[in-house]
Amino acid sequence: MSTAILPSQKNHSVVQIALFASGAGSNAKKIIEHFENSGRVVIKLVVCNKPGAGVVQIAADNNIPVLMIERERFFNGDSYLNELNLASIEFIVLAGFLWKIPETLIQNFRNRIINIHPALLPKFGGKGMYGSKVHEAVIAAGEVESGITIHYVDEHYDNGDVIFQAKCSILPTDTAESLAEKIHKLEHENFARVIEECVSKL
Repeated sequence: MSTAILPSQKNHSVVQIALFASGAGSNAKKIIEHFENSGRVVIKLVVCNKPGAGVVQIAADNNIPVLMIERERFFNGDSYLNELNLASIEFIVLAGFLWKIPETLIQNFRNRIINIHPALLPKFGGKGMYGSKVHEAVIAAGEVESGITIHYVDEHYDNGDVIFQAKCSILPTDTAESLAEKIHKLEHENFARVIEECVSKL
């Protein structure tokens, strides 16, 4: 006689995540730490387009393989889809990755690629809007608040469906640098948690 397995008794499969990053990797570090002892999520791969970027060392410190990518193959070749498949990647997280994601990856990971943007989209998004450039534009526009937007990635810059936003106030004395500190705090407080919520829906 067979016994029915209740939903709560089922073994949830582990989700393998690839982190795409281009810079120092502070968000990547927080995400890796968050999922270090997770039974549900494994950070399987760090994908980077900049040799010597800080995130490469963070990956090494945590024994996570790094896939270094070059522009021509990423945009005009197979977009490294084979390597991602070999690593059994099921979900992609952009944590400070500055290249636009090619259609090959978007089509193969539809609704399974998310990005974090350092402003309240749809304001201050689009091509060339990243890092300090965003904060400088926000300050110059006289905004009284800014924040972060976590969103799904589609074929257009900063255009996919919004998953989560968090806000911070901008004081008259704030500079792009001080605003960046507030934004980083919001990123570190929220990104890993939102990733976990997205993965739980798979």
